Amino acid sequence: MYAIVDIAGQQFKVENGKKIFVHLLDEEEGNNVDFDKVLLIDNDGKIIIGEPHIDGAYIEGKVLEHTKGDKVIVFKKKRRKGYRVKKGHRQQFSHVEILSINEKGFEKKPAKAGAVKEDKAKITAAKAEDKTAEAATKKPAVKTRTPKESAASKSEAVKEPAAVKETKTTAAKKAAKGKTAEAKTAEEKKPAEKETATAKKTTAAKKTAATKKPAATKKPAAEAKKDSAKTTEKKSTAAKKATTAAKKATAKPRTSTGTKGTGDKKADKE
Repeated sequence: MYAIVDIAGQQFKVENGKKIFVHLLDEEEGNNVDFDKVLLIDNDGKIIIGEPHIDGAYIEGKVLEHTKGDKVIVFKKKRRKGYRVKKGHRQQFSHVEILSINEKGFEKKPAKAGAVKEDKAKITAAKAEDKTAEAATKKPAVKTRTPKESAASKSEAVKEPAAVKETKTTAAKKAAKGKTAEAKTAEEKKPAEKETATAKKTTAAKKTAATKKPAATKKPAAEAKKDSAKTTEKKSTAAKKATTAAKKATAKPRTSTGTKGTGDKKADKE
């Protein structure tokens, strides 16, 4: 008969009386230990397979001692960098002897006293936080009245007589009529006020137009210069004409006897 069990993350094939080395367990030397993560049990050809573990099955063992494994040297190096690290490591193990393989009857043992206290403290702290959160989120409670209380409060209320109600209604109607009349008069007054305002604006605009004189149009400086240049040219041309007329009047008339013409020269040559 043998079984396959998961102990501290490793799977072992165990039999009655077999001694194995497992990762360090949190148990004192000489104490019994139960392993409930049983994956498979073979009982003389009858195989039971767990999904993933077999319910109720457990393996009973005894912690013989806590030891260390062989030293493992870890050496690191990076070439051409001058980096070298050398470390040693010894894994801690627990030497366990298998006492029995049980298919059924496993009962979980209560946790240690220290662990129970820690769990209780955590639970109380969580409850306190929940209460504070609920108090912050809760709205003030609204008091709900029963039907009897509501009926009593209505009966206690003072009922007004019918005459008082009628007087109130007539007063409200009169006030509404007065408001409507005031609104109508205000609407009638508005167009008349608008017409008077427009008439006043038109008269004021006419007066301002009559009082204002058209501004004298000033020619730009360039045009003024051009006009002055034209006037000076006209004056100079008139003066030139006068001087030429005077010269012509004073010039002597030419006589035909003094000089011979070209026609006379040609006649002499012939």
